[in-house]
Amino acid sequence: MSGRRPLLIAGLTALATAIAGGAMTRIDGWYRGLEKSSLNPPDWLFAPAWTVIYALAVMAATIGWRETRSNADRALLISLFFINAVLNIAWSGVFFTLRRPDWALAEVATLWLSVAVIVAFLAGFSRRASFLMVPYLIWVSFAAYLNYKVVVLNGPFG
Repeated sequence: MSGRRPLLIAGLTALATAIAGGAMTRIDGWYRGLEKSSLNPPDWLFAPAWTVIYALAVMAATIGWRETRSNADRALLISLFFINAVLNIAWSGVFFTLRRPDWALAEVATLWLSVAVIVAFLAGFSRRASFLMVPYLIWVSFAAYLNYKVVVLNGPFG
């Protein structure tokens, strides 16, 4: 693929993921009424944090695409990012739309694993691309903790 095409595709995919996840995220009375961890960031911080994470992921995907050695590796890279995007969107749907933080806690473990797999896969081609995904892994780890605290402080759900 030509030089800018992987960047364009990764950027549009990240944008679509952000829009879809954001459409499922409702900061409403239900969410505001939940007891949360004292470490829970203010609501306004989530959008800039995700913007940085998505930008880093776009850079990692682009570098990874350019550094892979075969079409099979590129196809696997695309598949890993696609699975991650689906899991990212699904977490918002489960937590906010279905209002099931307990199910979202199970789902976030799968989301975390998908990021960890991308970090490990990219490390085989580019340490720089792999490193760019580490903030995402840290953020999902923190999100899992926050999700856990919502479940503990507010459960049972359903």
